[in-house]
Amino acid sequence: MIQPGFFDLSNRYDKLDKLGDPLPKIAAVVDWESFRPILETIRQKPRKSNAGRSPFDAVMMLKTLVLQSLYNLSDDQVEFQIRDRYSFQRFLGLTPEGVVPDAKTVWVFREELKRHVLIDKLFYQLNHQIESAGYVPRKGQIIDASIVEAPRQRNSRDENDRIKSGQTPDDWSEPKRRQKDVDARWTKKHGNNYYGYKNHISVDREHKLIRHWSSTPASVHDSQVFYELLDDGNTSGDVWADSAYWSGGREAELEELGYRSRIHRKGVRGKPLDGRGDAANRKRSSVRARVEHVFGQQSWFGVYIRTIGWARARLKIGMTNLAYNMRRFAWLSAHVHPPGRWAGC
Repeated sequence: MIQPGFFDLSNRYDKLDKLGDPLPKIAAVVDWESFRPILETIRQKPRKSNAGRSPFDAVMMLKTLVLQSLYNLSDDQVEFQIRDRYSFQRFLGLTPEGVVPDAKTVWVFREELKRHVLIDKLFYQLNHQIESAGYVPRKGQIIDASIVEAPRQRNSRDENDRIKSGQTPDDWSEPKRRQKDVDARWTKKHGNNYYGYKNHISVDREHKLIRHWSSTPASVHDSQVFYELLDDGNTSGDVWADSAYWSGGREAELEELGYRSRIHRKGVRGKPLDGRGDAANRKRSSVRARVEHVFGQQSWFGVYIRTIGWARARLKIGMTNLAYNMRRFAWLSAHVHPPGRWAGC
């Protein structure tokens, strides 16, 4: 048997860097300790006994959820991959012999984030870091939504009617209730049916970072959360969105609020868009396409809700947006210097 050499692990890490491992860049650019005061909320309850192993470091557990979001892994899968992959171990600050959080520990930590409703605080703490580094929202904002699928429920028509009215079928046992998602909804897009939730985001045009987000059941129309996503901190008042967000009333409201609408126009019955309107929409599309790049990156490894209920789904969607911004922040730090800054300053 060949014994491992003293420098074998270091050489392996060097090889991973040369092969393009993105995790060290994320680990280096993000100020992880800034999240600790938020995460320590989870640990404020006193321990009943000093017996047993101390809880895993809260920041390391947050990094575990980031890995889970970046690679769309289940709790069991993320435990396996941490044990199996040197890149994951390095990202978490573990050695190959280190103790790895198991699937149950990951689930419990995520449940605590949900119970304390911490995802918004974590997301905006990261955005504070990003803006402090000089990547402020610039050149307007783009608003859009994407469907995030959840496990499809096999309910009867009567059961679905009761769920939609806010009731739970009387004959469901308690174990069955825990396995039924009564918050997700069906929707249709391009002739296809989808079941789950929506991720609504506002992206700044310049840096393609998510500045605001919201989540809803999939049946909620995109335009219903439009004003919730508007970012008044952008250096430009231009707002892009597809035609689902357009209405005559919204155009007037945006102008009154000090924004300039770049929303795609749509024809109405008996009055379709003319050639000039189509040309204007094509011009808007060249900008609006940037938000599709965001959803494209998020779906590279797949975005899928494995949990039950809106609160857990919202945490999953929020972690997906947080992880995207971390990866984007790392890329920007390596390739784009903020206005007024330069390499080495």
